[in-house]
Parts: sequence; C-alpha cells; structure tokens
Amino acid sequence: MIQPSFLELRRNHSKTSTFLLLGLTQDPHVQLVLLNIFLIMYLVTFIGNVGVYLVIHFSPRLHTPMYIFLSHLSLIDLCYTSSVVPNTMYNLLRQKECLLFGVMAYDRYVAICNPLHYGSIMTIQTCTIFVAASYFVAVVQATIQTGCTFSLSFCGAIINHFICDALPLIRLSCSNIFFNELLISICAALIGGGSLVIILISYIFIVTTVVKIPSLQGKKRAFSTCTSHLVCITLFYGTVLFNYIHPSSGILTHHEIVASVLYTMVIPMLNPIIYSLRNKEVRRNMQEFCSQRISVHLWFINIHN
Repeated sequence: MIQPSFLELRRNHSKTSTFLLLGLTQDPHVQLVLLNIFLIMYLVTFIGNVGVYLVIHFSPRLHTPMYIFLSHLSLIDLCYTSSVVPNTMYNLLRQKECLLFGVMAYDRYVAICNPLHYGSIMTIQTCTIFVAASYFVAVVQATIQTGCTFSLSFCGAIINHFICDALPLIRLSCSNIFFNELLISICAALIGGGSLVIILISYIFIVTTVVKIPSLQGKKRAFSTCTSHLVCITLFYGTVLFNYIHPSSGILTHHEIVASVLYTMVIPMLNPIIYSLRNKEVRRNMQEFCSQRISVHLWFINIHN
C-alpha cells in the first residue's frame, strides 16, 4: 500500500474546521467521578463569583478601586468557566486577568505607600481607564493570535488535551508554526511578564514602606491587605508558568493535567473565597444584600397572597 505524502495529507486536511478533544480520560468510571467533581466546582465558582459581583455592584460602600477590580476579576472567572465553548472566551479573557492582577498590585502600592494621595490618584475615572485598557489589550492580543491561527493548515483534528488551548492546536498544523509560537511567546512576555514586573516592583515598594512602620500592629494591618492578592497571584502565575515554560513532548502528562485543572477550574473557584469572601466588609455587605433580597421577595409574596 502506498503511503500518502506530506503534501497529500496537507491538501486533505487543510480545511479542517472541527477539532476533537481527547479529554482527561477515556475510562467511563473515572469520567463519572470527574463529572461530579467538576460540577460541584463549577457550582461553587458560579455562586461565589456571581455573589461577589452582585454585592459589589449593588453596595455603594464597596464602590472603591480595590472592589471595582475585584468585581471585574469575578466577572472574568465567571465568563470563561460558564462559556458553552470554554476556551473561546477563556482565551480572550485570560490575558486580562494578568493585567488586572498588575493593576491591583499598583492599587495596593498606592494605598500603602501614598495613603494621603490615594483618593486623588485612584479615582473612579482612573479605575475605568485601567479596566478598559485591560479589556482592550486582551481583545487585541486574542484577535491577532486567532487570526494567525486561522491562516494555518491542519493535518489532524484530534487535540491531545481537555481544553482547546493555542499551543496544542497549532501543533496539529502542517504549516510552519515558528511565527505562531513566537507570537505566543512575545504576548506572554509583554502581557504576563509585564504584569509580573509591575507586581514585583509594587511589592518591593510596599515591603520597603511596611518595614518602616514602627508598630507591629501597623505592620500586620498593612500586610493583611495584601495577603489575599499574594495568594491569588502565586496560584495564578505558578500554574501559568508551569504550563507555558515546562517543555511539552506533545503528550499530556499527569503534572500538566493537574496544572491545567488548577489554572482553568480551581483558581476561578478559589478567587472569590480567598480574595473576597474572607473580607469582613464584603461578608457584611453580602449579608445585608441577601437580607434585603429576601425581605423584598417575602413582601412580594405577601402582596400577591
């Protein structure tokens, strides 16, 4: 039997428009267990992020820079975990999450290092500009990367992953993918690396300022405002760096599966818990918000009865 040549394969598969994800496992018993685990995780993610977003949106006392950024972080986590095609919105918004972490680090820097000027620097207009710029950069990056991917010819339709990520997808191409890989690396360096540099510089100034505070109680209060942010960015950048710096052989390993699940499912679930729900002010406003909604609902029922 004559084996098809590379050009024939390319001609036969260059119009591939549908891709098949291999998923995490082919074992039906394991699939059932994972289904239940991921369903619970999704429900926790959905309820937590929707709750945080609504509480911040409807509570005037929380209309401060830090909580405005938190509400957008919750919206991002909610969007890419709720999308029918998860990676369509996920790829569009994940770069914005890097940028938001950088902006939030700058916000903590201004709050701790320049508290007297915080109100004049971090105004609502400034926050709006930061958020809009983050969305704009993320959309431009995703549009360019998607356009370059569409220009490729593909020799296969089976993606050895459980999400349709950029790197596993372009590795199915028959075309030269050097430019695509270079583009991904440049975007990661500029957006992810740039945000990380902002975070590191901000925390250098924060630590320098905090160690100069004479009282131990003052130092604890200053550091406590940054703890949640540090935990979230450690989880986020830790899994991102592992996924994109760890050399891949094209075969999805156990460690890559764990890192991908952490990155795409666990972190969006933990963000509202670590960053918002442990905050006393958010909890108090959430209780008031729920009490008001329950009261309105009971009043509505009584009126109709």
